[in-house]
Amino acid sequence: MATKSGSVKWFDGNKGFGFISDDEGGHDVLLHANVLRNYGHSSVVEGTRIEVEVAQSQRGLQATEIVSMDIPEIDPVTILRGVQDLGIDFDKLDTSQPLTPARVKWFDKVKGFGFVNVFENTDDVFVHMEVLRAYGMSELVQGEALCVRTADGPRGQMAVEVRAWDFAAQSD
Repeated sequence: MATKSGSVKWFDGNKGFGFISDDEGGHDVLLHANVLRNYGHSSVVEGTRIEVEVAQSQRGLQATEIVSMDIPEIDPVTILRGVQDLGIDFDKLDTSQPLTPARVKWFDKVKGFGFVNVFENTDDVFVHMEVLRAYGMSELVQGEALCVRTADGPRGQMAVEVRAWDFAAQSD
């Protein structure tokens, strides 16, 4: 088995697969949703740096295991400043709050937003597509568990950071 490095060319959660561009200029590597789930993610945004174990299949190289994904650390204030219509009061944004567990209520990739519920709370928390992209995700799946950091928006709570469920455990 060989290891390949590259960047995510595209990934479609509805189709259940995507492709990685090989850094060495070879053929694209197939990335199946199951391999991504085994790494603790349901989606990945285009351009994410990734290293995978690969195997040859009848149709070409296929990722069998993710060795690492480089999702850059992002300052939520920087991301949200680009989404002016969210109405965030940046003076009151507290990025020192801990990440809290949440579950996806629904998310519509076409509309570019959705809602999650923080565990033990039925209030909806708004999630904007740009926040997802900032943290290396391209979409959310209904019922998916994840970790969020929230802030007060003009219409209630909104996510300012969204991470895979196991992110908090990995960063300890």
